[in-house]
Amino acid sequence: MSDSPHTDAAAPVPHTGSCHCGAVRFTVTMPPPTGTMACNCSLCGRMGWRLAFLPATAFDLEQGEDALQDYQFGKKHLHHPFCRHCGVRAFGRGAGHDGAEMVAVNLRCVAGVDVESLPVQWYDGASL
Repeated sequence: MSDSPHTDAAAPVPHTGSCHCGAVRFTVTMPPPTGTMACNCSLCGRMGWRLAFLPATAFDLEQGEDALQDYQFGKKHLHHPFCRHCGVRAFGRGAGHDGAEMVAVNLRCVAGVDVESLPVQWYDGASL
């Protein structure tokens, strides 16, 4: 999404990502990230995620569907899968405000992305 605060208008390129143990592997096609989002909800705040939101079509789970355990809380409309071997939550799934399927990728799990160098846009999920 070129209007996302997480990516710029550069051409999308494939980026690989994984959980800690490597049982879950994925490719996400997006422009190089120019920022990231952090949320203060009860889950994101505890996990320390740095997120980029992308259309589901930009995400390809290449390995590990059988290693994923799903977690839902609150209104139970978002899926927060985690690797049942190492516990890492590399991405989430749900629908955006427009109803389109989206993926929230934890940029900390994407190879070659230095999240500490990216500006953070804070989202107040705690007040929802």
